[in-house]
Amino acid sequence: MSALPQGVWRGGEFERAPRITLPTGVAALDQELPGGGWPTAALSEVLHDGAGIGEVSLLAGALALAAKDDRLIAWIDPPHLPYAPAIAQSGIPLERCLVVRPLTHEDALWSTELALRSGACGAVLFWPERQSRNLDYAWLRRLQMAAEAGKAMAVLFRSTAALTLATPAHLRILLGSEEGALALRIPKRRGPPLTRPVPLHVVDRPRIAVAPAAARGARGHLAIAAGRR
Repeated sequence: MSALPQGVWRGGEFERAPRITLPTGVAALDQELPGGGWPTAALSEVLHDGAGIGEVSLLAGALALAAKDDRLIAWIDPPHLPYAPAIAQSGIPLERCLVVRPLTHEDALWSTELALRSGACGAVLFWPERQSRNLDYAWLRRLQMAAEAGKAMAVLFRSTAALTLATPAHLRILLGSEEGALALRIPKRRGPPLTRPVPLHVVDRPRIAVAPAAARGARGHLAIAAGRR
């Protein structure tokens, strides 16, 4: 076992293979992620119940980095229009953000795969359960392969009910409230699962939100795509 070839990793330790990651902006979380941040060219999942509890804020630092080199940040079928002032305040260029409003679940999957594979996107955020919870393993695998091809950070936002389902995602984060504070656990990573909670203090959280109340005012600052293939 000591002579495993490069690229093969033992489940009981962090993956050592070279991989580009993007720091989250939350020091306590970076310490628990192989490579010190969100993996690029890979699929990740954020599991949570309820919208706007901090699931997007968790990504703000990485998204600002992913938008460098003129790459796009694609928001596929978010529950609300992203709040433009908070996005700009987090250092994410609004002109690099693309919000896609697919008409069907199938169009949403197709849009996500295309955005990931295109190479034009530094990050693709996808809410697959907005229209259907019928997301099978084969489609998840296609998205993982598309992220690899386009060298993009792919993040799926799913309900905690998905925790019992198999996934090819490299990283799975469970976000929720514990003892009145926001905390996360890492049930899947390229290393042993993290069972103890990582508290997310307010001062550590990037300043970004998906805010329905201000959606109409922000609409003019984001590129929005909708329609059918």
